[in-house]
Amino acid sequence: MTDAPAPRRRRTGIVAAVALTALLAIYVWLVALRAVQLIGTGRGIGIALGVALLVAPLLVLVLIAREWLLALDVQRMADELAADDELPVDDLPRSPSGRIDRAAARAAFAPHREQVEADPGDWRRWYRLAFAYDAAGDRSRARAALRTASRLHRGKGASGDLP
Repeated sequence: MTDAPAPRRRRTGIVAAVALTALLAIYVWLVALRAVQLIGTGRGIGIALGVALLVAPLLVLVLIAREWLLALDVQRMADELAADDELPVDDLPRSPSGRIDRAAARAAFAPHREQVEADPGDWRRWYRLAFAYDAAGDRSRARAALRTASRLHRGKGASGDLP
């Protein structure tokens, strides 16, 4: 995609992510307090609502932790690729408004997919494929490819299936 982000831009992104996570933590805490109060009523409906309200914040916390772990590993992968001068370069043509030309992105996508098919155990290829998916406008497959790259990077193996 692009060269490594400027330190100031990276710092701003981290500050924003931490601030949003902190706000979400406050919200989860308040919901959990209400859940405990509902359970404390001793009534069936209050207990049922309280338990449901406790499950939701726990699910949110698990999902947030999962995203933070992925973000940290993606940054580690980007740092490794940058150190080896292998970071994907965003050289796709753009419209005057800055949008990527989707046709060019789809055309540039094929080599990345073929590289992953040739060696599905290489996290670097999955990382590049993720950014090719993103440039082509397929965010869900880009995310799945990043998750596969992260699994491989941590030595956990891959499913071997292309997203």
